[in-house]
Amino acid sequence: MENVTDRVSNPFGMRPPCGRYVPGYGDANADFHVVGDHPGNYGGESNEVPFTNDTGLRLQEALAEAGLLDGVGDRPETKGTFLSYLHMCVPDGAAEPTDAEYGSMERFFDAEVRAIAAHVLLPVGERATRHVLATYTARYGKVALDMGQLHGTEVLGTGWLVYPIANPARWEGGDRERLVDALERLQAGDFRREVDLGRFGEGDEPYFVR
Repeated sequence: MENVTDRVSNPFGMRPPCGRYVPGYGDANADFHVVGDHPGNYGGESNEVPFTNDTGLRLQEALAEAGLLDGVGDRPETKGTFLSYLHMCVPDGAAEPTDAEYGSMERFFDAEVRAIAAHVLLPVGERATRHVLATYTARYGKVALDMGQLHGTEVLGTGWLVYPIANPARWEGGDRERLVDALERLQAGDFRREVDLGRFGEGDEPYFVR
């Protein structure tokens, strides 16, 4: 099913129970969904666009090099990609959201993930990776949560492919190149992994399922 909307910011009208928040941003029919933990780490407090502080822009530049963004900046060009946070509310000061606060936001995040229905989830940092592995794969507890090892590698999910990304603020050596290479290889293959069941029905219309 295709989402019919020309809204780039908050395409589904999410209204979390907080004063300031950074809604999801990008292509509502994205193949790639980039997930951070909260605005305090990756930005967006002033312009309401995820991944727009220095750390977020570092990630944007790598995604653009890999072909997932057409342009970077405060309002990146995101054809085929969606950006959002587990906890979209802006935290007070330097405080990290509590587990209970993350829990209160989970229904908003999960609704957005399922509405976008991207083929690939790209969790950024340990918190987002832990949540995505636990919720959208059967691999949580079966793979070590070592971001150095997981960075830019494939984890098969339940309806999604998952490619964890280490926090860009901690990238070393060839971490950027490793991510770019992995995403380029992914796009060169059949990352959608769909099967056309239309041939079993009447008419010539394709019917793709994962």
